[in-house]
Amino acid sequence: MRSDQIKKGLERVPHRALLHATGLSRRDLDKPFIGIASSFTDLIPGHAGMRDLERFIERGICYGGGVPFLFGIPGICDGLAMGHLGMCYPLALRELVADSIETVCNAHSLDGIVCLTNCDKITPGMLMGITRINIPSVVVTAGPMLSGRFRNKKLAFVHDTFEALARAKKGDISSEELACLEMEACPGSGSCQGLYTANTMACLIETMGMSMPGCGTALAVSAKKRRIAQESGERVVELVRKNITPRSIITAESLENAITVDMALGGSSNTVLHLVAVAREAGIVLDLKTFDRLSKKVFHITNIEPAGDHYMEDVEFAGGIPAVLKRLKEKLNNTITVSGKKTFEIADSAEIADESVIRPFDQAYHQEGGIAVLYGNLAPDGSVVKQSAVNSKMMQFTGKAIVFNREEEAMQAILNGKIKSGHVVVIRYEGPAGGPGMREMLAPTSAIVGMGLADSVALITDGRFSGGTKGPCIGHVSPEAAAGGPIAFLRNNDIITIDIPARKITVDLTGAEIKKRFKTWKPEPLKIKTGYLARYSRMVQSADKGAVLL
Repeated sequence: MRSDQIKKGLERVPHRALLHATGLSRRDLDKPFIGIASSFTDLIPGHAGMRDLERFIERGICYGGGVPFLFGIPGICDGLAMGHLGMCYPLALRELVADSIETVCNAHSLDGIVCLTNCDKITPGMLMGITRINIPSVVVTAGPMLSGRFRNKKLAFVHDTFEALARAKKGDISSEELACLEMEACPGSGSCQGLYTANTMACLIETMGMSMPGCGTALAVSAKKRRIAQESGERVVELVRKNITPRSIITAESLENAITVDMALGGSSNTVLHLVAVAREAGIVLDLKTFDRLSKKVFHITNIEPAGDHYMEDVEFAGGIPAVLKRLKEKLNNTITVSGKKTFEIADSAEIADESVIRPFDQAYHQEGGIAVLYGNLAPDGSVVKQSAVNSKMMQFTGKAIVFNREEEAMQAILNGKIKSGHVVVIRYEGPAGGPGMREMLAPTSAIVGMGLADSVALITDGRFSGGTKGPCIGHVSPEAAAGGPIAFLRNNDIITIDIPARKITVDLTGAEIKKRFKTWKPEPLKIKTGYLARYSRMVQSADKGAVLL
C-alpha cells in the first residue's frame, strides 16, 4: 500500500508513534489509510449539513476495512461573495483546493480519498486535485437544497432574491414581499436549487463516473444522500484494493459524456472553465471547439431554473442523472465508473419517471445543447454563452456598447435606469488576471432581468456568469482586457453584433482601427497589489485555457 511509506519498517518507528498518538491500534496499520477531504463550514448553506455526511462516509470506510482520516478544505459561498471584493476569490480558491488535496494526500501517503464537497469552485478544485495525484478516489456532493415556498409558489435563490431586488427597485413588488422572499427563498442546507454551477458540476462528476450513481441530484436533506455517502466510503476501499484511479475513469471519452450531459441539461457556463482545467490535470487536451461540436449534436431536454420552471428536486424525482443517461445513451460512450458499473449498465437500469422533466428528443426545448462558443474580432480566442437561457428573439442582436471597467459601475448604471433598450453592457477588466479572479456578473445580469430589459439588452464581459444567469450574456471573452484583448479597446456607442446561431461576436470596427486603438491603449493598473490575489493575477492563464495557474 502507498501508506506503507509511513507505517512499515524499522525506520518508521517515529511515524508509527505519531499514528498511535491519534488513537490507531497496531491492527489499523495493516489497513488502507483513506482520507476524507471535507469542505464543511457553517458559512455555506450547501456545506452546513456535511457533519452528518462525514459520519456516514467514515462508517462506510470502516465497513470496507479502511482507516478514515478526516481533514478540512476551505470553502467560499459564491452568493455571499457576490457583488464586492469577495467575488475575486472563488475561482482563485479552486487552485488552493486542488493544491490542498495534493499537499495533504502526498505528505501523508494516503492510499485513497473521499472528497465531500458541494458548492461552486470547491467541487472542481477537489476533482483537479484527485486527478493530479491519481490515487483511488470517490466524490460525494452534498446535494441540492429544497425549493422555498411563498404563497404556495416555489422559490429559488437567484430568481427570488437577486432578480427580486431589481423588481423592488422598479416598484413591482413591495418591501414586505421582498422581506418574505428573503426569508423563504433558501429554506435550509444544500446547494442552490437551480442548475447553477454547484449542481451542474455534481451532475457532471456523476456522469463522468467519479461519484456513485444517483449522487448528483440526491437531495441534501435525504436519507438517500446518507446511504450514498456510506456506500462511497465502502467503495473507495475496494478501489484501493483494485488500484482503480481517477485517470482510468477521467478520460477523453468520459469528459465527452460530461459535456454531452451538460449540453442536454442546459448547465452553467462555468463548467467550460472547470472541465478544461480537469482535463489538463489528466493530461488531456480539451478546447472550446469540443464543447461547441458536441452542443450541435445534443438536444436540450431539461429546462431547470434559472432558464425554466423546474428545480433540481424535480430532476431527482424524475430519475436523476441515471435517467438522463438513459435518455442520452445513444450519444454517450460506455465508460467505467467508481461504482464498478459502466455507463450503459447504469442507463439501462434507470427509469425516466417524468417525461415532462426529462423530455424525449422529439419534444426537446432546443435542437442544440445549452452552451455555445462564439468567436469574432471581439473574441478571437472565444467566448461562452448559455444559449439555452436566451430568449429566441435575442439569439441575434445588434446594439450600442456602454462600457464599464468594473462590475460595480455597471450595476449602479443599471439600477439608476441609465441602461436602455438596444444597449450592450460591456464589463471589462474582470477576467482571470484583470479581475483578478474572473468575478461572476450575477448581480448585473439579474438586475437587467429585474428591470425588465432581458429581451432588449445584452451583456458581454471577460469575467464569468453564475449558473443562475439568463439572457444574452456572453462571458469568458478571450483574450481578456488586461491582456490587451479587443474588449479593452471598445468605446461607448461602438456597434456590437451577437449572432449565437452563427457563433459570432463582432464589433463594427476595421482591423486597422483596432490596431490603431491598440497602439494608444494603456492597461488598467492592477486592482490588488498584495497577497494571494496579486500572485494569482501574475500566474493565471486565459479563460479559454481553463484559467489555471502556470
